[in-house]
Amino acid sequence: MPESIFTLKIFQGLDKAVIRSIIDNCESRDYWDGEMIIMEWEESNWEGYILKSGRVAISIWGNHVVDLSAGDIFWEIALLNEEERTATVCSQWNIEVIVLRLPDIIKMISLDDTINKTVIERIEENLER
Repeated sequence: MPESIFTLKIFQGLDKAVIRSIIDNCESRDYWDGEMIIMEWEESNWEGYILKSGRVAISIWGNHVVDLSAGDIFWEIALLNEEERTATVCSQWNIEVIVLRLPDIIKMISLDDTINKTVIERIEENLER
């Protein structure tokens, strides 16, 4: 695991052992430059994403809203509900993401109390933003 993974914004303040456990229990996925990751109004796929590398552009109704970069998390709300996607996400470069899926998170929570507390706190922090 590259050392840079420990500096991602989403993991700030977490013990390296917790980070390793999260990464080991989640899939990594690559997307090409210009590839659509999420389309507005699609049904939820019950996945959230942490950008390990690269940038994505988020747009709503065809209007650019924000760019996200390594360490940012997006669509974590999809882990909690099945509502349609409210924006489109497109990779701006070749990117790598850590895929968060509800079954993986449930597995981590059930096996490790530290991860349980940490994951819940992080999801609550992001929902408050």
